[in-house]
Amino acid sequence: MNNIGAIDIALAASVTAILATCSPLVVRRQQHLRAIMCLLLAITAALAVAAGISGLLGSHGQTTLPLGLPWMPMHVRIDALAAFFLLLIGALLLPAAIYSQGYLRHVKQLIPMVVFLPLFVLGMIGVVISDDAYTFMLFWEVMSLASYFLVTFDHHQAENRKAGFIYLLMAHLAGLLILGSFAVLYAASGSLEFQPMRDAPLSPVWATGAFLLAAFGFGTKAGVVPLHGWLPDAHPVAPGNISALMSGIMLKIAIFGFIRIIWDLIGAGDFQWWWGVLILAAGSSSAITGVLLAMQQSDLKRLLAYSSIENIGIILIGLGLAMLLARYDQPAMAALGLVAALYHTINHTLFKGLLFMGAGAVVHSTGTRNMEAMGGLIHRMPWTAALFLVACVSISALPPFNGFVSEWLTFQTALLAPQLGSAMLTAMVPFSAAMLALAGALAAACFVKAFGVVFLGLPRSDMAIHAHEIDHWMKAGMIIPALLCLLLGLLPVSIIELLDGIPQLLLHVSLTESVQTHGWLWLTPVHASQASYSAPVALTGMLIIGGAAFLFLHPKGHAVRRSTAWSCGTPETNNRMQYSASSFSQPMRRIFSAIYQPEEQLHTERRAHPLLTTRVSYLVHVHDLAVDKLYQPIANYVLLQAKRLDRRHQQDIRSYLAYTFYTILFLLALLSVQQSAMEQRNQPAATSQSQPPATLPGLTSGQTGTEVRR
Repeated sequence: MNNIGAIDIALAASVTAILATCSPLVVRRQQHLRAIMCLLLAITAALAVAAGISGLLGSHGQTTLPLGLPWMPMHVRIDALAAFFLLLIGALLLPAAIYSQGYLRHVKQLIPMVVFLPLFVLGMIGVVISDDAYTFMLFWEVMSLASYFLVTFDHHQAENRKAGFIYLLMAHLAGLLILGSFAVLYAASGSLEFQPMRDAPLSPVWATGAFLLAAFGFGTKAGVVPLHGWLPDAHPVAPGNISALMSGIMLKIAIFGFIRIIWDLIGAGDFQWWWGVLILAAGSSSAITGVLLAMQQSDLKRLLAYSSIENIGIILIGLGLAMLLARYDQPAMAALGLVAALYHTINHTLFKGLLFMGAGAVVHSTGTRNMEAMGGLIHRMPWTAALFLVACVSISALPPFNGFVSEWLTFQTALLAPQLGSAMLTAMVPFSAAMLALAGALAAACFVKAFGVVFLGLPRSDMAIHAHEIDHWMKAGMIIPALLCLLLGLLPVSIIELLDGIPQLLLHVSLTESVQTHGWLWLTPVHASQASYSAPVALTGMLIIGGAAFLFLHPKGHAVRRSTAWSCGTPETNNRMQYSASSFSQPMRRIFSAIYQPEEQLHTERRAHPLLTTRVSYLVHVHDLAVDKLYQPIANYVLLQAKRLDRRHQQDIRSYLAYTFYTILFLLALLSVQQSAMEQRNQPAATSQSQPPATLPGLTSGQTGTEVRR
């Protein structure tokens, strides 16, 4: 066995999470309970980061835990893939733990959070280090159940209970599909351990069955269109720190499970061409649908939830390209697509976690998620505005931040891919690049709207007027992912070298030689003559051009003149003379009306005189077609059958006595049939002992036949 230092660190992180869960047993005061939980979660995060870096540097290992069932012990293992996702968990959990110290300061009942948040973290760590199907599914259910209680943390509101119910239903549906995928692999290997599953040969039919079950199961958990119905409801109602962890980490655990089963247990050698096409189509539709629906939201956290669907789509575009290229014997380009997907995975963890923490800070300060009631918060919350802006620039894929690097690598995979097996497949690759470009442009517009409506302009309500800046704990928790977004954008070559063990594990290909062609300064995914990018050079150029433009527009000695903005002749400006969230997205709503199917309502209140209007209200509702056309009909059918069954349950005593009588008759008939079958089975055996063996037909005299007994 290799050095298992990374395993030891990961297990120590798990033990620390368990201690955090048990802390309410010994601590009673709320402030002490909050401090202990946040401290233990921060230690867990630091250990996860240490285990991840150690595993990516080559400290792999496996062991068997003295836990589980007597005939089914728990196996854990760390390889490059598990190490990367441990690093991802720790990278966001550490700032989230610091952030929670300030965010939870005014929460009165902390025990549910203290119990279930560490269990949630424990479940995610356990899934990542699992080395058999039993351990994987056990921790998967721990993660799902704990996150349900966190979603319904404020269970007094009906909206939260409904969102929690839908989430729990979809989570268990995903679990059943994943269990079915493991069942197929178990039938082929005869073992629940992952190594026999890797070694067992799979026929194309059974490999396809395992792929489809895993794709739909993990796709449901990741919120892939059209399986995303739970996500826009669950993430907004959860507390801000929980939303950051769910969107930033939990969705990526589904990506980990998909890669573990499809790329590792089934293996790239068994890929079918249409697998990559399916993943590519799912990624493209998720990216476009997610960002289009995000554009139309007035609820800040709901906007971020739909944006998570878009970014999961971008990750799947990279994985789909990699699967197609691996199928057609292009391992180097497949490795590039895989690394692009993984790079965007950790990028999305950081900037989406930062966005949800920023949204939590805004909600914490204003008391509302409605963007129409915000505005002008940059003057009252300057730190929050600056950090939220970093996340907006990162998610919009603008250099020099991290989102640009991963999307640029995905573009390079699509644009530099060679000819594939057919004209259709060759055309799909640039088509996916076009969908990625459209999604990127729409995402930039979406977050211009989000930042502008929330932080710029004039306050639209008293809540925005009386908003206040967050405390130092919450600021510190947001500063860490903001710095990491800049770091991953400036040093992509070093990050790709750290991730190089994953393509070596899954594709037996290394990207180190190509990306190191010009050292750490230039990123060259394939060859310098085809494409290269230097984030430090780009940042230097932007600083020089920006500084020159500033000096030109604001020469030394000339003060900036400030005056009231022109208001078309009206005596004074007010908060109604600015773009709202709905008006900002109105052009897109017109262009994509076939997708949105908007319902618009205009209400006008007038005084006694018909020409004097006192109030005008405009309401618009945008439909999610997947919810309306897929989920709602299923829900209506289930409710209809439940009502019919309910009428059956509410009958009189005579009906129940009749049911009992018919049940007894059925059981007696079944018993008599079974008894007659046993008598017929015993009768031939008795006659064969009393009669001499007969000559079998077709045998001549002197030949004997072999007696056949039942």
